Amino acid sequence: MAAVGPFSFLQSWYLEQLNGFWEHGNGVTIESLATPGWAVTIDLAGTALEDRPMQEFVAHRSVKDWILCKVDHNRFKGEGDPQKLAMILQIFQNWVLNAATVK
Repeated sequence: MAAVGPFSFLQSWYLEQLNGFWEHGNGVTIESLATPGWAVTIDLAGTALEDRPMQEFVAHRSVKDWILCKVDHNRFKGEGDPQKLAMILQIFQNWVLNAATVK
């Protein structure tokens, strides 16, 4: 099986959640930060990941090189510098795939 990149993975994961209800109150948000950087929020309520813990991932090397990913209140939350959007989504992908193998 070929490896799937983080953007394609997110699209596929999102499609799997669509059931006529979930998408009306939940979703995925990607926005820019004034710091500058990225903020990604992915709602987990109503998915197989609801109430699944995740070990926080933090790397703060400098004001221009940082990332933070965690699950808080049934939301995956990732923030990082302008070069970290793909890495944030990769961390989400890795967590989802690992959560699927550990039940």
